[in-house]
Amino acid sequence: MTNSTCVLQPSLATTVALPIIYSFLFTTGGFGNTLAACVFLRQTLRRRTQYIYLVNLVTANLLICSAMPFLAAYFANAHKWTYQSGICRIAYHLGTTITHVCMYVTIIILCTIALSQYATLKKNNDAQQSQAVKENFRKRVLKKFCQPKFAKYFSIFIWLIVMCITVATIIYDAQERPKETFPICYNKRVEAGEFTAKIAASFVTACFFLLFVTVSLSYYSLTRHLSKIQKTTCIGQKHLIYRTVKRNILVIQIILTVCFLPYHVFRPIFYVLLLDEDCSRLNYIVEIKNFLACLAVSRSSVDPAITLLLDRTLKKSLYDLFKKSTP
Repeated sequence: MTNSTCVLQPSLATTVALPIIYSFLFTTGGFGNTLAACVFLRQTLRRRTQYIYLVNLVTANLLICSAMPFLAAYFANAHKWTYQSGICRIAYHLGTTITHVCMYVTIIILCTIALSQYATLKKNNDAQQSQAVKENFRKRVLKKFCQPKFAKYFSIFIWLIVMCITVATIIYDAQERPKETFPICYNKRVEAGEFTAKIAASFVTACFFLLFVTVSLSYYSLTRHLSKIQKTTCIGQKHLIYRTVKRNILVIQIILTVCFLPYHVFRPIFYVLLLDEDCSRLNYIVEIKNFLACLAVSRSSVDPAITLLLDRTLKKSLYDLFKKSTP
């Protein structure tokens, strides 16, 4: 049986395990991100660069959590729904589309936070070392990430670009007549997407690896920089600040590596393996792709703890919130 006529048969891992996982992530992530949003509403320093980036991060996480019930319903019942039914399209588009849009917004925001922290540390250190040295282009770009005005407009730009690409892809795929007919909603076309969806996926995958390498180089550069100044000067009390920034960038790097890297490494492999004529193997690679996507989405449930770790002011506000709520 070729994959053109192959009917995907989801296993219990897809129809039972994935809905349970998404339901659990919806509960924990919804509570944690709502709590983080409440802490943000209590903040007075709303013009801080860090605050602007973290607000967009929490917003994207809340949207991902809101899409999780649709993903749970899709994986639990898509093998029972017909392909042309409205509930199939609603569950798929509201679940998968919103999740992927917000997932790439969070990836960009996380990388931007890492760059802003790296730029702040480098800017302060460079200012202490010499005011007469002429700035190069790289330093001027890094300084932009520390400015609240740039952070606000850059965040708006990210949302507009990602949403425009996604909407254009959805509209084109909806107008394009499928070359194959499928009896059920859970099928190869929905799971893999049409040509434009594959092009968009390839583009954002390349962008992810570019951002991943950028954060890795930032961490390496910061580590090398700190090692150098520790040998030549006495840092003193500022050692704690350097160590905190280094820790924050390392946390972001771990998130990118553990949650997002496996999914983006497997995605090109997934499109190559779709050409396989073995129907049973096709079922396996689709399920692997879905579980790796679930791993990437699960990050939104642990982000509230990461958010508090990245900002001590938010941690103090959360402590004050619980302290005032107790009699």
